[in-house]
Amino acid sequence: MGWKSHGFRFKSGRKLRKRVRERGLKIRKVLQTFEIGQIVHIDIEPASQKGMPHPRFQGRTGRVVGVRGRAYLVEITDGGKKKIIFARPEHLKPQGA
Repeated sequence: MGWKSHGFRFKSGRKLRKRVRERGLKIRKVLQTFEIGQIVHIDIEPASQKGMPHPRFQGRTGRVVGVRGRAYLVEITDGGKKKIIFARPEHLKPQGA
């Protein structure tokens, strides 16, 4: 009786799926920049695994509160608590875009 692995992307295949013609990574998503205080949406890019927030935060909206290297710190509210998410720019989308 083996134990089933419950890794980082467990049960997220449908959520982190791309259509055939959308495969790959757009360079403009990697090079986009955000200002501190800007409101962003977490939109996970499955083609890039580095700096990927947990799939439970897909679709959440938050505010950029800082920068750590190439990643941004995004503050979201989860169940009445403030949480800080580390995410690279390819996993973020500016509000209104």
